[in-house]
Amino acid sequence: MNKGTVYKTRTQMVADILREKILSGEIVAGEPLRQDALAKEFNVSRIPVREALLQLEAQGLVSFEAHKGATATQLLPAEIHELFGLRALIECHVLECAIDKMTDQDLETAREVLLAFEKAVESGTQVETWSDLNYALHAALYKPAAMPMAMEVIHSLNIKSDRYIRLQLLLTAGIDKAEEEHCELLALCQKRDKAAASALLKKHILEAGQAIHDLLIQQQATRPAL
Repeated sequence: MNKGTVYKTRTQMVADILREKILSGEIVAGEPLRQDALAKEFNVSRIPVREALLQLEAQGLVSFEAHKGATATQLLPAEIHELFGLRALIECHVLECAIDKMTDQDLETAREVLLAFEKAVESGTQVETWSDLNYALHAALYKPAAMPMAMEVIHSLNIKSDRYIRLQLLLTAGIDKAEEEHCELLALCQKRDKAAASALLKKHILEAGQAIHDLLIQQQATRPAL
């Protein structure tokens, strides 16, 4: 946690810290999130902990089960295909709408995010920054479409897939592939080539999902039996 961070509420503090722990993998999928223990850890009452967990449930990062309480959500390999398929479906549509409305300033903003992404990758540290900038680039390209409800759905789907994208960037060759495809995608947007840009984006998202699916299958195969 950044020591300089100032939180408006205890609920926000707990939610932000737990979100980062879940997305970074410090809290693993399926791990129980016990309210009493969390309240003690954060030196707060159970109320802000409960509210924070409900926020994270709405973002798809926490689930509540009867007689079990809250746990960090776990995406099964089969669910990866559905999640990334939904992303491809809506993001390609929004990108096509955005290209018609892109200004030179919109493209420059996306280019600046791309340069920040490349710089962060070259640093070799802080994978959370890679993931944040990866989403920021996509969001910059979609913004001209002016479709706020669609962007809410896209943001939600990206939060659910974020920790798995981090796994892909860290443990596969995904980071080099992402850089190359981001550059190509921006170039196609500059040419206003909607068909080619949409096709590349679909390939970009679905192949990332497949890589993550394969990684999860591999992890399951090598995980010791309990």
